[in-house]
Amino acid sequence: MNISTQMEKRNIGNVFRLYYFVVFFGLGALFPLLGVYLKEYVHLSGVQVGNIMSIGPVIMIFAQPLWGMLCDYTQRPRQILLLTLLVTAGMAFLYSMTVVYPLLLLIAVLLAFGQSGVIPVSDSITLSYVQRVGGNYGAIRLYGALGYAAAVLISGKATDYFGVHVIFYIFTFVWIMAALLTGLLPKQGTPLRANIIEGAKTLLKKREFAVFLVCTFLIFGPSQASNTYLGLLISELGGTMTGIGFAFLLAAGSEAPFMRMAAYWIQKAGMNRILILAASVSALRWLLYFFEPPLAIIYATTISQGISVGLFIPTALQYVRDMTPPSMQSTAVSLYATAGGGVGAWFCTFIGGFLLDRFGIQSVYLAYFILTMGGLLVFLLEAARTKQIEEGLERKESA
Repeated sequence: MNISTQMEKRNIGNVFRLYYFVVFFGLGALFPLLGVYLKEYVHLSGVQVGNIMSIGPVIMIFAQPLWGMLCDYTQRPRQILLLTLLVTAGMAFLYSMTVVYPLLLLIAVLLAFGQSGVIPVSDSITLSYVQRVGGNYGAIRLYGALGYAAAVLISGKATDYFGVHVIFYIFTFVWIMAALLTGLLPKQGTPLRANIIEGAKTLLKKREFAVFLVCTFLIFGPSQASNTYLGLLISELGGTMTGIGFAFLLAAGSEAPFMRMAAYWIQKAGMNRILILAASVSALRWLLYFFEPPLAIIYATTISQGISVGLFIPTALQYVRDMTPPSMQSTAVSLYATAGGGVGAWFCTFIGGFLLDRFGIQSVYLAYFILTMGGLLVFLLEAARTKQIEEGLERKESA
C-alpha cells in the first residue's frame, strides 16, 4: 500500500469516526431527557409518555426493511442516508414547537420513521468499506459510544442554563452536521438486503435460534427501555437535569471499554458465561432500583451497564452468527435486533408507562427484574438441554 493510499484510508477512517461521534451525540442529547421533558414539562401522563417513547421501536420493525429495499432499488445508500438524517432532524425541531399530545405522537412517528434508516444504512456503508480495504468496524463504531456519553453530560448541563428545549436544538444541529458529512463518505457501499422475510421462516424453525430471540426480548428489551425511565427515577429522587446527564454519561461511557474487551473475555470464558453474566448484572440492577436507593448508589451502579450492555451486544451478535449459516447471517442479525431493540424495547417501554401511571416508578423496575430473570432462566434451561444432548451424542460416539 503506497503512502497516498494509506493517507486516503486514514482520512476516510477519520470521517467515519467523526460521523459516528456526531450521530450518537445527537441521540445522547435527545432521547435520555425526552421522557423527562414529556412528563415534567409537557405534563403528559405515564401512558402518553410510554406511547410516544415506545413508538420508535415499533416503527423500526416495519420501516427498516423499507429503507433497505429503497437502498437496493436506487443503489444510492449515501443519498438515502442524507434523506433520513434531514427528515429526522426536521422532526426533532418540530418537537419543540407543540405541547399537543396527538401532534407530539405524529411527530414521534415521523421522527422514528426517518431515524430507523440512519444506523442500518450507516453500518452498511461502513461494513462495506472496512471489508473492502481492511479495518476494524468495532474501533470505528466505538466513537458512537463516546459521542453518546459526551452528549448526555453536555446536554444535561445545557438544560440547566438554557431550558430543556435545548435538547431539540442540539439534536437538529448535529444531525445536520452528520448530513453534511455523508458527502465525504465513500461512494462504494453494499446496500442493505431486505431478505428478512425470505430467511425468517427457515431460521425460526431452528429451536436454538428461536429460543435465543425470546431471551433477547426478555433480557435486552428492559435494558433498552430503561433509558426512558432512568431519568424519571433520578428526578423523582431529587436529581437535577445535570445529574441525569451525569448518570447517562457513566452508563454510556462504561460500555466502550467492555466492548473492546469482549472478544478477549469470550475467548477466556465462553459466550454462554458472558451472556449469563450480562443478564445477571442487569437483573440485579433493576432489583436495586426497585428499592429506590440513594442517588449516589444509582450513579455508582450505572457503570454496570458496561457489563450488561457493553458485553451483551458483541457477545450476542457472535452467538447469533455462530448458530446460523453464512448465507443467512444478515437475516439472523436483523431478527435479533428486531427482537431486542424493536419488539422488546417497544413492549418494555409501553408496559413501563402503564405501570408508572398506576403503581409508580418502583413497579417499572420490578417488572424489568422479573422479565430479565425470566430470560435468564430460559437461557439456562436451553443451555442445559443443549449440553445434555451433546453429552448424549458423545457417549454414543464413544460406544
